[in-house]
Amino acid sequence: MDPKSPGGRAAPRIAAAFSVHILTACGAACALLALMAAVRGAWPAMFLWLGVALVIDGVDGTFARRLRVAETLPRWSGEMLDFVVDYATYVFVPAYAIAAGELMPQPVALMAGLIVAVTGAIYFADRSMKTSDGYFRGFPALWNLAAFYLFLLEPAPWVGAGAIVILAAATFAPIYFVHPVRLRRWRALNLAMLVLWAALALIALMRDLDPPAWVAAALGAIALYFVIVGLLRGAR
Repeated sequence: MDPKSPGGRAAPRIAAAFSVHILTACGAACALLALMAAVRGAWPAMFLWLGVALVIDGVDGTFARRLRVAETLPRWSGEMLDFVVDYATYVFVPAYAIAAGELMPQPVALMAGLIVAVTGAIYFADRSMKTSDGYFRGFPALWNLAAFYLFLLEPAPWVGAGAIVILAAATFAPIYFVHPVRLRRWRALNLAMLVLWAALALIALMRDLDPPAWVAAALGAIALYFVIVGLLRGAR
């Protein structure tokens, strides 16, 4: 094909656009690797793979917009692909970890995992999950992060079970949670907190989820910061 022809000029653009879909789909590969680690009880490895998926989810949208993927490849829905991958990494694998991680007695753990799987699936079907100003309506099914804190802090079983019930109920509550990348308000501070969180979480994983107390405290404080930012939006 003549590279100067319309078809020849379009080929590199199509290849670049499809590579973004492949990048997004790699999140599903991370979900499989995370699940395999979870089955072995290798929880730090599981969270590391979920972290890689989180990074992919954080950058693929930027590439998609810059390469105008939706216009170049209208046959393939990047939004649907993103939802499929996100459910696997944000909900399904963490649900298994909660059910099998010995965080609470088995009947309670299984019920908690089922609650996560069901409410997470319903949340991803919500067409109004995002606001125009960069917030999520309700708890945004971030069960990968919820599971991370449960394994990190190891609360009493009844506390962990209660937290899962509260978060599941918050999925449908008229409250807001911040999207740290898309939110324009305080973006620099939010991104700085996100980078700090990632560094501290990596330290925790390198220490087999048993980091120094100050690391766990800082991770808790950052989570509290993002919750407060969302609540302030609701107050406004």
